[in-house]
Amino acid sequence: MTGDLTTAVTVLAAVGCALMGGVFFAFSTIVMSGLRRLPAPSGLTAMQAINAAVGPVFLAALFLPAAACVALAVDAGLDLGAENAGLRLTGSLLYLAGSIVLTIAYHVPRNERLATVDPAAPDAGARWLRYAAGWTTWNHARTLASLAAAAILTVALVRGR
Repeated sequence: MTGDLTTAVTVLAAVGCALMGGVFFAFSTIVMSGLRRLPAPSGLTAMQAINAAVGPVFLAALFLPAAACVALAVDAGLDLGAENAGLRLTGSLLYLAGSIVLTIAYHVPRNERLATVDPAAPDAGARWLRYAAGWTTWNHARTLASLAAAAILTVALVRGR
């Protein structure tokens, strides 16, 4: 990529990673905390509704930075000697592994299993509490990965000037 294009893609990736870090942070600290304070059937039902509401705007916010990170990682990997290539590669891989892979491999399968739980079932409360605890822990990991990626990509931008 040319210098200007690399800069533009890095800005897009950094801002997108920061945005998703904020979304994940708010979800962990506010939404999940609130849902866990509800009676288990209500919290479970609310989470099922939230998961069903995930739509194109959220998916674009999640995957557009991922596309930018893929482009940055490939570009940096092809020329590791380029200025700040290591930072762009590290930040990009951190977002891709810590946010995208974790979302696809951990969160989505659990969300799909939760969708099949009947809130009135005798074991629904226990299943909800297990889900909420594990899901939130790994959402903290997505938060940290996204914010760290944004910080590293921002450092790459600042050092590039």
